[in-house]
Amino acid sequence: MAQSSQAGSPTTSDFYRRWLGPVLSRDEGLDAEQLSRSALTALGQASLRRGWPGISTVLNGVATELQRRDLRLEQVLFGCRFSNPVGLAAGFDKNGVAAGIWDCFGFGFAELGTVTWHGQPGNPRPRLFRLAAEQAALNRMGFNNDGAKALLKTLERQRLAPSGKRPAVLGINFGKSKVTPLDQAADDYAASLEVLAPLADYAVINVSSPNTPGLRDLQDTAHLRWLVERLRRLPACPPLLVKIAPDLEDEAIDGIARLAFEEGLAGVIAVNTSLDRLGLEQRRLPQTGRPLAEEPGGLSGCPLKPRALEVIRRLRAGAGPALPLIGVGGIDSAEAAWERMVAGASLIQLYTGWIFQGPDLVPAILEGLLLQLDRHGLRSITEAVGSGLPWQD
Repeated sequence: MAQSSQAGSPTTSDFYRRWLGPVLSRDEGLDAEQLSRSALTALGQASLRRGWPGISTVLNGVATELQRRDLRLEQVLFGCRFSNPVGLAAGFDKNGVAAGIWDCFGFGFAELGTVTWHGQPGNPRPRLFRLAAEQAALNRMGFNNDGAKALLKTLERQRLAPSGKRPAVLGINFGKSKVTPLDQAADDYAASLEVLAPLADYAVINVSSPNTPGLRDLQDTAHLRWLVERLRRLPACPPLLVKIAPDLEDEAIDGIARLAFEEGLAGVIAVNTSLDRLGLEQRRLPQTGRPLAEEPGGLSGCPLKPRALEVIRRLRAGAGPALPLIGVGGIDSAEAAWERMVAGASLIQLYTGWIFQGPDLVPAILEGLLLQLDRHGLRSITEAVGSGLPWQD
């Protein structure tokens, strides 16, 4: 587990467990969205001022505690060098305010957004709910973000290193503006991507959020092909990936695997949040008094783990070994990360599990992956991807 850089001094993880652990152990209490906003405000200020002496000292201490450097964890995928396979999923840093410091928390990459061409407030509050006992969350945020032009200014203010020279790879996740009709979706995505392409190591076409009406219709292979072809015509288009829903039928997953191969997509991210309540239909939200079966929004976290694993396996079987896959959904331990990678994911992403488990989760996963490499006699994480090798205690 993560160790303090100075013996006896409190660590980031100590602080998290002491002050946020009690909050995260209950559904009620401090509003989940407000907690995230407060954290991002502090992280945003730190990213802007990361070169200041006092702040850089703190960030260096956090990095010493949480980073794990090992050449066996490195991979080069779709032209990007990943220092390790653990990333921050889209949805947390929607407006890219902390883009300059995610490596300090041990991440090998971070995905910013979802960003839309038009800034939008998202859905009415409350719209983010903790399900503490299940280590899960329900969200119906609705792509709330400041818009593509604002994200550009935010990233420029942070004076990031050029693409390829950053300590962590930065992806940007793109969605459709709510006000844009579906038949104009391609132009909406293209406007955002054209503005932000120079700053994106890779770009993600998000057609799988359940919280924008009609968006998931774009997962249909004909619509998706049309969208991909439109975006690839942009000058200096970064590597394109698509993010899919866990609720797709197996035939639709097979179709996306074929499309990814035929269109030369850089990869597929599986999965987004689920409209399925995954056995929690009668679980009530204290804030509304209604069961989940009656609540709109996408479910994330531990209950999503089995289906997310199934989708990765299905994609790997359909797409073959060459297409990079990014696994996300319910990853809350080193064992879950290993299971997703040996099923076919080259990279994994964290969000809900990272919130509940705290910053210790990243180094714990990296240490666990390295231990499995040792126990199986593997020279690099690349050899583990798609291998089907079991977790060894």
